[in-house]
Amino acid sequence: MNGEATLSSYDGYTVFRYGDYIIRFAAPYSLEKYISVKEWDAGYIVVMAKYRHNNKPEEEYIDLVPVLENLYIDKDKFLQPITKVRVSYD
Repeated sequence: MNGEATLSSYDGYTVFRYGDYIIRFAAPYSLEKYISVKEWDAGYIVVMAKYRHNNKPEEEYIDLVPVLENLYIDKDKFLQPITKVRVSYD
């Protein structure tokens, strides 16, 4: 793995991919798409997102730590090798 994870959204869910993991969790109800990642800090992501109720992108915050804990994934082991997160709708 190259240390890069991807973030996207699909059908009402945020999708975080890294290695063999695909983690899906509920996205905000009016999210159209993620536009860019502004910051990655060991599980905390600052992104620009487009919502239906606003014509301009908004800054949004995602904390992966509680998601990983709820899935019984060792957060330290999972997050440590990730050096970058980018938006990808491939």
